[in-house]
Amino acid sequence: MKRFNDDYTIGDIMKEFIKESKLEQGLDVVQVKELWASLMGPTISNYTTQIDFYKNTLYVTLSSAVLKQELLLGKQKIITLLNKELQKNVVKELVFR
Repeated sequence: MKRFNDDYTIGDIMKEFIKESKLEQGLDVVQVKELWASLMGPTISNYTTQIDFYKNTLYVTLSSAVLKQELLLGKQKIITLLNKELQKNVVKELVFR
């Protein structure tokens, strides 16, 4: 690990530590799951039964077939919104089950 001077902030040091410790993927999984609930709102979150994030693909299991069809129409917009909130291009594909 690099040695830092006094010119770096705690945030910069933590980002470097996360990157070198290879914890970034695990944090991305947690952030994507939390973002789904906050961005989609309580109504859609109530119909969401399971969320999995694996290899840049977000798998969302829904209990409503009608909601699934509605969300399929705005799939690319949802991907763009998630990546914008994460401030990096993490979600490449979105699959509704």
